[in-house]
Amino acid sequence: MEAMIPADIGIPSARTLFVIYNDEDLRLDLHLLEERRELALIRENSYKCQLQKYYDSKVKICKFHVGDFVFRNNEALGQEHSRKLAPTWEEPYRVKEVLGKGAYKFEKLYGIEIPRTLNTSQLKKCYI
Repeated sequence: MEAMIPADIGIPSARTLFVIYNDEDLRLDLHLLEERRELALIRENSYKCQLQKYYDSKVKICKFHVGDFVFRNNEALGQEHSRKLAPTWEEPYRVKEVLGKGAYKFEKLYGIEIPRTLNTSQLKKCYI
């Protein structure tokens, strides 16, 4: 909108009529603003559901049971970066407890419990 001096407002002209109609259109747009936001939110949720469905169709489900043997990724601990030729996977562990949603508690083969839990993404099945 353009700024107008008070003298221009009192005189009917095309410019002042445009401003009056423009004000009415702006008020109408303000009333419709909430509806537009709701429609945008519905579209956004629909898009997120489509993305999740596509992603879930590509994911391989890997579940371990109590007593299964697994290797742990060395980078899972987040310690120092390993050397170039260092092994990627660490010794086999036995699954001690399934905590749900891909989290597991472990113990070493000779019975010492590992204090931390790890996720499925940091594990690989070991066939002993």
